[in-house]
Amino acid sequence: MANGAPVCGPISTFSRVRILHLVQSRAERTIGELCEATGLHPNTVREHLQRLIEGGYVIQATEHRTTRGRPRTLYSAATGTGDASSPIARDKAKAAAQRGDLLRRMLPGTASALGRDATYQLDALIEHLEESGFEPVVDDEQLTVDLSPCPHAAGRAEDRPMLCSVHIGLMQGVLTEAGGPLAAEAVRTSDLPEDCTVQLRLTEMTAA
Repeated sequence: MANGAPVCGPISTFSRVRILHLVQSRAERTIGELCEATGLHPNTVREHLQRLIEGGYVIQATEHRTTRGRPRTLYSAATGTGDASSPIARDKAKAAAQRGDLLRRMLPGTASALGRDATYQLDALIEHLEESGFEPVVDDEQLTVDLSPCPHAAGRAEDRPMLCSVHIGLMQGVLTEAGGPLAAEAVRTSDLPEDCTVQLRLTEMTAA
């Protein structure tokens, strides 16, 4: 799946990508649903979910039942909003901002012109991407994040749309948890599979 650079973090295996895609496409998935959709053993699904929960990318909740029976555990993507916010992701974002502030005190020229909240979002996003095996280059004027060469470039072409969709969802969750005006909009299309540039945008609320 990788091409030169190691793939780590939440998208380190295709099975985990499939699970992430399922919980991003619809919240409150059960173990049974995820097993049926992926063909994986329940213990394997649980192991993947536990890693994703520990990373702050998935949250779990107990089903509210109105009838007799044992409540099921439900799994959703950590989108950073409302009940889908992950305390782990929030703590990671705060820690990234603290490390970013320390770096900017040492190197004042590295501060972003986008403002404090957007700068903290970029701190969290860059750490997430580096943990996932990418080498992000941020252009805060063009609002782009260059991730070339994509470590997934050697994967099957038919899997790329799912990979890109999951990756954008993860990036958006990180940005939302950090709190601020930036959102992940899309992966720019390219004829070369190793080219990967993510377009960010400022929300309408900020523009106002």
